Amino acid sequence: MQFAYFFWGCGIFIASGYNSFSRSMETIGKKQYQVQHGSCSYTFLLPETDNCRSSTSYVSNAVQRDAPLDYDDSVQRLQLLENIMENNTQWLMKVLNQTTRLELQLLEHSLSTNKLERQISDQTNEITKLQEKNSFLEKRVLEMEDKHTLQLKSIKDEKDQLQVLVARQNSIIEELEKQLVTATVNNSVLQKQQHDLMETVHNLLTMISTPNSKHNFIAKEEQISFKDCAEAFKSGLTASGIYTLTVSNTVQEKKAYCNMETGGGGWTVIQKREDGSVDFHRTWKEYKMGFGDPAGEYWLGNEFVSQLTNQKRYVLKIHLKDWEGNEAYSMYDHFSLATEELKYRIYLKGLTGTAGKISSISQPGNDFSTKDADNDKCICKCSQMLTGGWWFDACGPSNLNGMYYPLRQNNNKFNGIKWYYWKGSGYSLKGTTMMIRPADF
Repeated sequence: MQFAYFFWGCGIFIASGYNSFSRSMETIGKKQYQVQHGSCSYTFLLPETDNCRSSTSYVSNAVQRDAPLDYDDSVQRLQLLENIMENNTQWLMKVLNQTTRLELQLLEHSLSTNKLERQISDQTNEITKLQEKNSFLEKRVLEMEDKHTLQLKSIKDEKDQLQVLVARQNSIIEELEKQLVTATVNNSVLQKQQHDLMETVHNLLTMISTPNSKHNFIAKEEQISFKDCAEAFKSGLTASGIYTLTVSNTVQEKKAYCNMETGGGGWTVIQKREDGSVDFHRTWKEYKMGFGDPAGEYWLGNEFVSQLTNQKRYVLKIHLKDWEGNEAYSMYDHFSLATEELKYRIYLKGLTGTAGKISSISQPGNDFSTKDADNDKCICKCSQMLTGGWWFDACGPSNLNGMYYPLRQNNNKFNGIKWYYWKGSGYSLKGTTMMIRPADF
């Protein structure tokens, strides 16, 4: 950008554009002064002295009307013009300074704009990268969803196959259970026939050898029924064996084994384990009515025992055997079972004996539980977990109806025949007998 100050006939003019000014002054005598300021240059043009003189007449004519023009006046007027030129020069310098500041601001603005453009470009790149990453993640999610869908379908197919397999196995198990029941019944019949035959032979021999054998033989042949084994013992039947018992005021009969030897005799056996020949993992109804063979392993039946023990006071004796030839017992001075409505709850008092100073049947009394009737105090189902029917409490310290384990397989068995306060929780016993008789026997 260029500016020029020049005199024309000793007058001052301002022109822009150095080239156009030079062409207008080519035929006029002049003296040029050029000043460089930053990117701008400034040219000052002053006329030669002769030219000023030649124009004096013109100036004189211009001012002749006011006053005579002499040399001093010309000097004063020239001085005035120089002052005016100096003021204009100062003003021009201010304009230049202002222009410089504007250029700097414009440059700063340009730099700031470039910086913003770079930031916008960087952010645009970041957004593009994020969009690409998001697209990749979406693709991965879709792939994982497809994979999980296939896995779920595969699991569902396996589940369906397992359900079909379980249904088949349940059918097979039900059929085997029916066959087992049939075989057990047949076996029981054979055992009963064998036992009756042995009893007949025994009675014949007793009749021959003893004076009162006739009475015993007649009682056996006529199948005399008694309320319990104590009553049979008091009637003179002192031989241990199977007797027919009848609950008072009913016609219900039960075959039970009577122990006429232990502790003075008269014991009605309500449970016996000795060889594992009978499955004790039974239903509520089976435990209610009884099962097994009185000549071997059996459960007399909760309903019969409940009715019997609610007529008068009975004592309970539990006889235990381990696999090392040791025996122990626990005796309760007061024993009874509640009715079925009360879940055959057990009541025990007055513990004595050698099978532990603490009762392994939890007190106070607990309800009876089976695999299909969970009445214990545990969130789990103790009967299903420990097997058998029992007064489990919270899967407590005893279960004489658990799984039967033979020798060398009877240790560390949590679901075996357990009596904690004699042999601990993991020892499965060899044999057990639970028997009752009246407290006033």
